[in-house]
Amino acid sequence: MRSGEKERLGIIRMITAAIKQREVDERIQLDDTQVLAVLEKMVKQRKESVVQFEAGNRPDLVAKEAAEIALLQSYLPSPLSDAELDALIVEAIAATGAASIKDMGKVMGIIKGKAQGRADMAAVGAKIKSKLGG
Repeated sequence: MRSGEKERLGIIRMITAAIKQREVDERIQLDDTQVLAVLEKMVKQRKESVVQFEAGNRPDLVAKEAAEIALLQSYLPSPLSDAELDALIVEAIAATGAASIKDMGKVMGIIKGKAQGRADMAAVGAKIKSKLGG
């Protein structure tokens, strides 16, 4: 507040409001992984908004949403590199003994716990499918 960063202050207030809202709705105290899920959801919503605003030819709103995405991502852990992600996938496949696409849920369950907030789970799903021959 004192440094005059109004955009960052607005994002922080938005984050705390989203966390409090989820805590009140579910009557629980959120832990770190649940807070990461809230932040990921906020980033995902803004990415979807960017697509809609680009389709509606609103570059002013696209720029605003992109700035919010950048600020939100600064509060998420650093993303996994492709090599680290591939290593996690290979490790999870070995741990579950997955042999076909039917075992994808088991592999995703292991990876989701380790890569939460650090990787796009849709991209992870696609990588797992290709490794399991789907």
